[in-house]
Formats: sequence, structure tokens, C-alpha cells
Amino acid sequence: MTAIPKLSGPAHKPANGAPPQRLVMLLHGVGSDGNDLISLAPHWARYLPDAEFVSPHAPYRYDMAPSGHQWFSLHSRSPGDMLRGVRDTAPILDRFIDEQLARTGLAPERLALVGFSQGTMMSLYVGLRRDRPIAGILGFSGAMIGPETLEAEIRSKPPVLLIHGEADDMVPVAALMQAAGALGKTGVTAQWHICPRLGHGIDEAGIAYGGQFLRDCFRPQS
Repeated sequence: MTAIPKLSGPAHKPANGAPPQRLVMLLHGVGSDGNDLISLAPHWARYLPDAEFVSPHAPYRYDMAPSGHQWFSLHSRSPGDMLRGVRDTAPILDRFIDEQLARTGLAPERLALVGFSQGTMMSLYVGLRRDRPIAGILGFSGAMIGPETLEAEIRSKPPVLLIHGEADDMVPVAALMQAAGALGKTGVTAQWHICPRLGHGIDEAGIAYGGQFLRDCFRPQS
């Protein structure tokens, strides 16, 4: 039996210097690594000074370039192959979530998932299928993989915010609308924001909207 890869990556401790009361997990896009999204932590620490941010490297080396990591291969972008890729990697991410919650002693409702591009795909798939709801899911420039499976497989309904660039030429903005539609059909509270003229990336407005969402989705547990 093949061992499940263990994830690791950079972390940003709570700005207030105390033990973490909240946990924000940042999942990067294909071809990148955990050092990318951890740069968001100082921005959002202003909203969540008691939160620890962790940004794991995806478990596999990027198979289309000499550097970087991937959550699953994009050699084939057929819906079936991408769904298989997400499903194969989901147990790896689930285990890492469980490990981080155990390490910090935090309950699932003290965790938020943040994804960019392929990291958003993983966040939506895993976060909606965990037995106990997490605080929220924030997705930038991503898509929902296997929306047709969600109604039968969803186990929890955390609030979701999707943010997308209007000019994204890698993951078209239509993917946001498809994901929002699938979430609405299953009763998930989903907000979305389209950033004018933005391509495949995160701008200052998106960072601000994301920080406010994270603050608000944790508020009931404050």
C-alpha cells in the first residue's frame, strides 16, 4: 500500500503572540508552493490577530515544469480526469487538516480554508465534504470540480466567498458563476465578487474582501 504523502509548509504565528484561537489554511495554485500564499497572512492578521496561518506545499511535484507543486495533474483537463485528481488528493488534505486541528487543539469551526486556482478547487471539494462544518471557505480564481456530485456528497455547509478576476484567461470567470449556482442549489450561503480588469491573480480589493469575510465567518465563535 502506498503511504499517503505528508504535507508541510510555512506558517505565520498569531500577531498577538498568544496561542492560536483560529486557523487559516492557505492552498496555493498549480506550479507554485506554500511560500506564495503565506504572504497574505500579514494582511489578514490585522483582521484576525489571534489566527495562525499555515500554507502547505501541495503533495506532488509539478509535472509540466521543472519547479513548483501541484495538487493533481492538469495533463488532462477533462472533467472526469480532474474529478479523479481531486478525489485522489482529498484524503491527503483531509489528514493534514485533522493534524493541524489536533496540533492547535482547535475545533473545526475555528478553521477556514483559503484557496487560489487549483487550491480553490481543493478547498471547495474537501471543505464541503467534511463531517463537521468549518468556519468558511474563501476561493480566489478557482472552480468547482464535479459540481454534479455535490448534492449527493455534501456533508456540511460553511459560508463561501468566491472572488475572481473579470479578465482571467486561465480559469474563466464563468467558473465562478457555475460554482455559485451549484452551491446555491445545495443551500450553501455563497457570496461572490468579480474584480474588474483583473486577470488570474489577487488584487488589493480581493485581499480586503477576503479579510473581511474571514473576520465575519469567525465572528459567531468570538
